Amino acid sequence: MSNQRKVIRVVGHDPSLRNWGWALGFYDLETSELRIPTIGVIQPVLSKGKQVRQNSLDLDSARQLFMGAEDVSDGAQAVFVEVPVGSQSARAMASYGLCVGVLGALRALGNPFYEVTPSEVKMATVGIKTATKEQMIGWAMNAHPEANWPVYAKNGTKQVSEAKAEHMADAIAAIYAGINTTGFQQLLPFLKQGVSFANSVEAA
Repeated sequence: MSNQRKVIRVVGHDPSLRNWGWALGFYDLETSELRIPTIGVIQPVLSKGKQVRQNSLDLDSARQLFMGAEDVSDGAQAVFVEVPVGSQSARAMASYGLCVGVLGALRALGNPFYEVTPSEVKMATVGIKTATKEQMIGWAMNAHPEANWPVYAKNGTKQVSEAKAEHMADAIAAIYAGINTTGFQQLLPFLKQGVSFANSVEAA
């Protein structure tokens, strides 16, 4: 172990009812270098039948989100989540409630994570609390060109799919904000000593 770099597996989540962004990375405890090779979006596949009630669709969406988020988080030494905040519209509040419920289920079943706020995520990356999605995507793509960004060809040039990339960018940013949290910083000395127990400790 002493001749090997101490690198831990980290995961970031940007919860959303229809586009749950996630990022899988590796954090070097010696150099603080963060590499993000894999990013993605969990998009629940729902029935399009007119007879299916909205609450049934929401339940199935929550089930798929939980399974996807749990699978991505499996084996990570640290998981960071941009916990959503409430909204004024009824449908947005329903989405908020379902996402928080999924996060609560993850914790209840032994998948702890560090909470970060949308403002912390923006400040830890772009440095502006009011950063736009375009600014967040631009920052993330510049910081981690190694990630598998969703690009497509248009008129002979490569374009990024903002609909997916914005959630992936926020998931990456959640890792950056999470690394700065007091809870994770207090854990670092133990991780450097080879004590890996982040998945058994509830984050503050």
